[in-house]
Amino acid sequence: MAARGGLRVCTKPGCPTLTHGGRCPAHEQVADRARGNATQRGYGSRHRNSFRARVLKRDPMCVVCKVMPSTDADHHPVDRRTLELRGEDPNDPKHGRGLCGRCHKQETAINQPGGFAAS
Repeated sequence: MAARGGLRVCTKPGCPTLTHGGRCPAHEQVADRARGNATQRGYGSRHRNSFRARVLKRDPMCVVCKVMPSTDADHHPVDRRTLELRGEDPNDPKHGRGLCGRCHKQETAINQPGGFAAS
């Protein structure tokens, strides 16, 4: 995928639309609808009040960069979906780590199935 003037081809296979990175607006909208909202993905009040709060209390500083305060509770080493498939409680803080926003975005893009870098 050659870039032209900072533009790249949409990451959806077969789509020729040029974008500033990632999917074109049409494919981004389709992906967002398929993804569902935070509550539909299991990040409702139990997640916020149990998992997130306890992980951030345990890990007040980002465990990756060790410089910035933790703002995101990241499921690690396996993602929430895998924990659910295994029959494990994805809201148990032992399955998480505290990350700053920047490190969370990077880790998700690189390591998580369906992350930002996925097509």
